[in-house]
Amino acid sequence: MSARLAGWLFAGPALLVIALFFGVPVLAALALSLTDFDIYALADIDNLRFVGLGNYIALLQNPLFWKALGNTFYFVLVGVPLSIAASLGAALLLHSKVARMRPFFRTALFAPVVTTVVAVAVIWRYLFHTSYGMVNWGLSSLGIAPVDWLGDPAWAMPTIILFAVWKNFGYNMIIFLAGLQAIPEDLYEAARIDGASGWRQFRHVTLPMLGPVLLLVGILTMAGYFQMFAEPYVMTQGGPLQSTVSVLYLMYEEGFKWWNLGNASAVAFLLFVIMTSITSGLLWLARKRGVE
Repeated sequence: MSARLAGWLFAGPALLVIALFFGVPVLAALALSLTDFDIYALADIDNLRFVGLGNYIALLQNPLFWKALGNTFYFVLVGVPLSIAASLGAALLLHSKVARMRPFFRTALFAPVVTTVVAVAVIWRYLFHTSYGMVNWGLSSLGIAPVDWLGDPAWAMPTIILFAVWKNFGYNMIIFLAGLQAIPEDLYEAARIDGASGWRQFRHVTLPMLGPVLLLVGILTMAGYFQMFAEPYVMTQGGPLQSTVSVLYLMYEEGFKWWNLGNASAVAFLLFVIMTSITSGLLWLARKRGVE
């Protein structure tokens, strides 16, 4: 038996499962996005009509879709750098030679990642409550007027971004910590001998050596933040004034609130195209700069 045939035989069961539980649903959703499948078609399949790209054209003409897309980009452009910075900062602190009780702090900082999003979001909603939240209580003790964190369109998205960064930074922290531990200590020793300060060591040794890790973390974090749903669903229900409606939240409302499943599928594939385009751009830029 050739090595190629043996490889296909071993990979065959896994590929079959992927095709059955991922490939088939994706193709079905793509076909669904080209129809006007709604609650009437769900009741009687004879009501189903093929509309081609009609759902996509209607979405591009829908102001709510552009509002949701803008909110999602706001969430990604602000949240991803903050999450990466918090993750890298925590990893550097845990990797420091003066750090103590490292196993405890690794566990404590990673704990939010494995907690249930809905449960933690409910707690944060009460923490940022206008009347009896602990955040406003702390501000009042400093003489600062209460802020309507989740009821003011100007503050709702920053509050959700803060929650998302706190919830997710521990996962990237572990990846960064592994990357830092893989950097040879000889490089730092050589830099110190040349008189490089701590900042120069970080800039010219740590960051270049973490290039592939930064690329991986950036892509994973961006992909996760583009799929923002649970945070606005639990904390704001897309409000106030649709300031926290994300593309995925719009897809949920189209599909499971209004039962416009064709439109919901079209939203999903538009989001897929956007994410694929941005990820491809990041990979092209990384290859151009020699980051592999």
